[in-house]
Amino acid sequence: MEKQAWDLIEVLTEKIEQYRYQGFHLDELYRQIIACGRFVSITRRELVPTLRARLTGSGSGPDRVLRDMAVNNFSSNLQVFADLVNELYVCLVELDKAAAKGRRPVYMGIIELKDIGRMLVGG
Repeated sequence: MEKQAWDLIEVLTEKIEQYRYQGFHLDELYRQIIACGRFVSITRRELVPTLRARLTGSGSGPDRVLRDMAVNNFSSNLQVFADLVNELYVCLVELDKAAAKGRRPVYMGIIELKDIGRMLVGG
């Protein structure tokens, strides 16, 4: 993934404080959701099937236990993340529709959102 996508994911997941006073912009939130959807889709397709093989190595004791725990829970944790992002998207669309008041909602002008359900749900 490109750096811009990583930056969008980071802002959504880690830098919430900057929005506390200035608020959120719908178009920016949609772009962050798209970046998260791409991350989930790429990770499911390219990383999950080979994760265990990529992380095999000589480790023992606590390091190996932690590695095995991470590998075993990775898919479940990715699904939780995808579900939360999808829930955010659904709520955001509802807010967007309510705020539009007769105008076209913001999400309808963002072409990349047409595939967001497939990217997050994995269909």
